[in-house]
Amino acid sequence: MTVTITIEAEYAGERLDKALSTIHEDWSRTQIAGWIEEGLVMVNGKEVKAKYKVKEGDVVEIEVPEPEELEVIPENLDLDIVYEDEDVIVVNKPKGMVVHPAPGHMTGTLVNGLMYHCKDLSGINGVLRPGIVHRIDKDTSGLLMVAKNDMAHNGLVEQLVNKTVTRKYTALVHGHIPHNKGTIDAPIGRDPKDRQKQAVVDNGKEAITHFQVLERFGGKYTLLECKLETGRTHQIRVHMKYIGYPLVGDPKYGPKKTIDFGGQALHAGVLGFIHPRTKEYLEFEVPLPEDFMNLLEQLRKEC
Repeated sequence: MTVTITIEAEYAGERLDKALSTIHEDWSRTQIAGWIEEGLVMVNGKEVKAKYKVKEGDVVEIEVPEPEELEVIPENLDLDIVYEDEDVIVVNKPKGMVVHPAPGHMTGTLVNGLMYHCKDLSGINGVLRPGIVHRIDKDTSGLLMVAKNDMAHNGLVEQLVNKTVTRKYTALVHGHIPHNKGTIDAPIGRDPKDRQKQAVVDNGKEAITHFQVLERFGGKYTLLECKLETGRTHQIRVHMKYIGYPLVGDPKYGPKKTIDFGGQALHAGVLGFIHPRTKEYLEFEVPLPEDFMNLLEQLRKEC
């Protein structure tokens, strides 16, 4: 497939790889640099380097290669299944487990384990994400709902869109939050300065997080319950950074000087939804993982 892009004035002077990755959000800068190296990108009919500074009016032609078919191998992983019936699985994902495979990371994911555990997952999200209705980050622990058929998948997604799914997280943040509860209503989109991050941006998608203070630790840290009204990528992590209270241990959005927790201190502890077949409201809760509880005990002693 050939994609043709004419460079507009706002991108003039930027490197070719950076400009194209900004214009076309589905392409990463690394991916584009690889295509340029392979001679798949032409500017005004000529091959150029990734560092070429684009000009207004440049015509860029990209021969986008066909995506590789990736095989997902079922694996006998020790999954913590909280609930299962003919339509839905609720699983408690451990910290450190990736939800779905991606090139370069094709094994050990939740999907690998689900495909071994269950032969009939919804195919709506394709071969790499069978049954996956929503996701949580690799280093976030907690509850996920998975659809075993397309009826269930459509019903659960509809509830996410309509903001009727209950999703409560426990988060440990830097700083002393003086008020006991609050709501962050700030749109989230791709960070214009770093494509690998999300940020609060004017043209972002609606993002709403409600929070309530559970415990304070000597003015240094605050433990929160965060309830999602929307579910944007990295929403809690981005919102807490935005109001000046970044998550403890967060390698992407947290401060450089933080507690070494092996990732952000965030746990998806409560999940509730209307069952797509029975229409009964189901709610599940799992406790904090041991490392999170140990961290809180340590802070109680120190603060």
